[in-house]
Amino acid sequence: QVQLVESGGGLVQAGGSLRLSCAASGRTFSTYAMGWFRQAPGKEREFVATISWSGVSTGYADSVKGRFTISRDNPKNTMYLQMNSLKPEDTAVYYCARRIAGSVLSRRLLDFDSWGQGTQVTVSS
Repeated sequence: QVQLVESGGGLVQAGGSLRLSCAASGRTFSTYAMGWFRQAPGKEREFVATISWSGVSTGYADSVKGRFTISRDNPKNTMYLQMNSLKPEDTAVYYCARRIAGSVLSRRLLDFDSWGQGTQVTVSS
């Protein structure tokens, strides 16, 4: 079972930027697609972005497209989420997750089997 640890969250003003990191244990990180999800208070966890094992293919929620960029560094066993032009509605706990083995990118929570503990992102207006 892989362990995932998120970092990089914090408090930022609207319009600002943050970069989240997700460090993975184990030697199989580079063989799995990965994803970022978020959960705001009182709301369900929602998809943010996903990336293929190679990093070539990516997918984004409409709400973050053009503002967020997902990337990965396989030799470092780390995935990133660069968040620019942040809005108050981006406030949430952000989670990284590993895709259950499969070649097709997914946005469904059910298709991810390992989750980090989350990192809080708060955007003030």
